[in-house]
Amino acid sequence: MAQVEATTERIVAADAETVFDALADYSGTRAKLLPEQFSEYEVREGGDGEGTLVHWKLQATSKRVRDCLLEVSEPTDGELVEKDRNSSMVTTWRVTPAGEGRSRVVVTTTWAGAGGIGGFFERTFAPKGLGRIYDAMLTKLAAEVEK
Repeated sequence: MAQVEATTERIVAADAETVFDALADYSGTRAKLLPEQFSEYEVREGGDGEGTLVHWKLQATSKRVRDCLLEVSEPTDGELVEKDRNSSMVTTWRVTPAGEGRSRVVVTTTWAGAGGIGGFFERTFAPKGLGRIYDAMLTKLAAEVEK
């Protein structure tokens, strides 16, 4: 099994603290940012950054639905890490200043991919599909914080 990685980034016209706070607000803002591929969103513990436990289903393709139960941590300033209890998937959100009143948001998701021919297709196509999903999410994030 090879590790699969998908990374997406965007410059947002809002300061890093505002952007990070919006991403870490699982009980409020985060639900508004999710595109149609997410369903059954539910905060089960916490709701603001570190210590949050959140559930959702992610429909990456017409046939592939991941049931995700994510533990949220904040290992460093400006960083949110979502570890899925149901799989090897880990998503890291990094928010850093990018000039006055601007931020760079980088989202990276990694997981242990399948082996064989299925793994080849997963490594080839999954990062692009997940990139599109997170790009839609970052577009909604920008619209939310740039108001």
